[in-house]
Amino acid sequence: MTGPARYRLSDLAERFGGEVLGDPGTRVAGIASLRSAGEGDLSFLARGKFRESLRATRAAAVIVSREDRDATALPRIVCEDSYLYYAKVAELFQPRVDVAPGIHPSAVVSPRANVHPGASIGPGCHVADEARIEHGVFLGAGCVIGAGSSIGEGSRLHPRVCVYHGCSIGRRAIIHSGAVIGADGFGMALEGGRWRKIPQLGGVRIGDDVEIGANTTIDRGALDDTVIEEGVKLDNQIQIGHNVHIGAHSALAGCVGIAGSARIGRGCTLGGGAIVLGHLELADGVHVSAATVITRSIRSPREYAGLYPFQRKSEWVRNAALIRRLGKRPRDQRPADSEPGADRE
Repeated sequence: MTGPARYRLSDLAERFGGEVLGDPGTRVAGIASLRSAGEGDLSFLARGKFRESLRATRAAAVIVSREDRDATALPRIVCEDSYLYYAKVAELFQPRVDVAPGIHPSAVVSPRANVHPGASIGPGCHVADEARIEHGVFLGAGCVIGAGSSIGEGSRLHPRVCVYHGCSIGRRAIIHSGAVIGADGFGMALEGGRWRKIPQLGGVRIGDDVEIGANTTIDRGALDDTVIEEGVKLDNQIQIGHNVHIGAHSALAGCVGIAGSARIGRGCTLGGGAIVLGHLELADGVHVSAATVITRSIRSPREYAGLYPFQRKSEWVRNAALIRRLGKRPRDQRPADSEPGADRE
């Protein structure tokens, strides 16, 4: 592992753009929050409500947006989006782990698997028949790659990731520990009061540049594949049901649940704990707040929320009863936006 280098503000501006105010030769060797930053650190102001922390910071320099260019006398980089700029700079300071290609002696690799000599297969891994591991792939300790599955160039699977048979993962994926790709979808048919399991015959197809959080599960399709398009970002402990389709560059926060056969459009975001019921469709650019339950398809790219503020149980019961009665008000007394279908634009 190699440590981070030191960069002058002028170096950063040359690479990422922005305007340098103050000494362009100021050097930074790390990045930290406004509160924890010390000598040699670069920090950033993402929101105006943290200006008090900006005034007290011990950072050597800061990144600010254009509206905050005069909020400090510290050396600074002024840009359009300080949070995005921070994200780009942070990549420079991320410690790089050099991974040597090869197969660990304790790994079990089928002679019928196709493993590129430039891949790294860690201790205790198992790579099954007809699996394909491309150049630059890293499999952490204990990963399992099922028969006929493929891992694209430059992808990194952290320890104990399990990829079932017949799944494909694109290039430059990052999959965190405990993730399970291609487990059976929850398909059951009732027969004489008993459940009969429906074979899950599809697979999982994951595009390029996808990140999947720890202990997230993506079920295989019943007939067609479950599809995660390019650039999708999934947080930890997410459940993706069978035959779900998630459009490119969508982002789902922790504990989201997507039931079977739902379709999520491109560029959507779902806050933590949000639920989308099965067979529904969300248009491109839909944004769902945390803990919201989506019970019908959304055709209009807006922000949606169904979070009810917590309160004492007795108050909640009383208010919930009042809300239930709203639908029984005479039609001429209802608000204009309560017409049937008004929220399905």
